[in-house]
Amino acid sequence: MKITREEVEHVATLARLNMSEEELVKMTGQLDTILSYVAKLDELETADVVPTTHAFSINNAFREDEMQESLSQKEALANAPKENGESFTVPKII
Repeated sequence: MKITREEVEHVATLARLNMSEEELVKMTGQLDTILSYVAKLDELETADVVPTTHAFSINNAFREDEMQESLSQKEALANAPKENGESFTVPKII
């Protein structure tokens, strides 16, 4: 076992979680499964693997700006829950 029940209880206390006996047993098993999987990943040889920030190497993924037709005011306001004929009407928040 990678994690003990006492460790799960300690983490639950730190997180201010009240867990029943059944939840403690279940959580201990689930966390043990997760930690066993992570330990399995540690067995992989990664010395020659270059660290990356993204799965795919993408350079300048932005498209060129192109002028396009936009919605008319009537179309933009068509699905608004409230509008005054010119703009959206929203509650005043101060």
